[in-house]
Amino acid sequence: MAINLQKGGNVSLTKTDPGLVNASVGLGWDARSTDGAAFDLDASVFLVGESGKVLSDAHFVFYNQKTSPDGAVVHSGDNTTGAGEGDDEEISVNLSKVDANIQRIVVTVTIHEAESRKQNFGMVRNAYMRVVNKDTNTEIARFDLSEDYSTETAMIFGEIYRYGSEWKFKAVGQGFAGGLKALATDFGVNVG
Repeated sequence: MAINLQKGGNVSLTKTDPGLVNASVGLGWDARSTDGAAFDLDASVFLVGESGKVLSDAHFVFYNQKTSPDGAVVHSGDNTTGAGEGDDEEISVNLSKVDANIQRIVVTVTIHEAESRKQNFGMVRNAYMRVVNKDTNTEIARFDLSEDYSTETAMIFGEIYRYGSEWKFKAVGQGFAGGLKALATDFGVNVG
């Protein structure tokens, strides 16, 4: 049974599921009914080192750059509607392949064209992030975003990070204004 985390909570993936190698990070959400444009939420991953910044621009994985340089992190592609049941976007992580210089795998979600569409995370409901063992199809941990983020257009949902010889998952739930560009700049990606 999955461990449900609250904001700020963490769990050792290594201790909870000792055989875990191939993890899937699933993200899901539903848009509240609006009169305006459709919602397009995008998952992105920042692979950061000791400095808290990406090792290079190639360590920013998103719908236009789907695989990390070490091949360990792969984005499933862009889901532009969030319709249907289950995960809307998925990131696969092979923990055995992650570059030794990567300390944290930070998973974020942003709203595409949020400013022009006048959208924010306060208009999103049932948002969650979960970590699944892909080999056994077992959900290990889950974080349901329950706070109301009425002004934020970007969100750090959670992160998988090294803790000694362990891999842990932390539920972050930190909102950002400024969308993907602000988030990418914060993590050291050269944004044109």
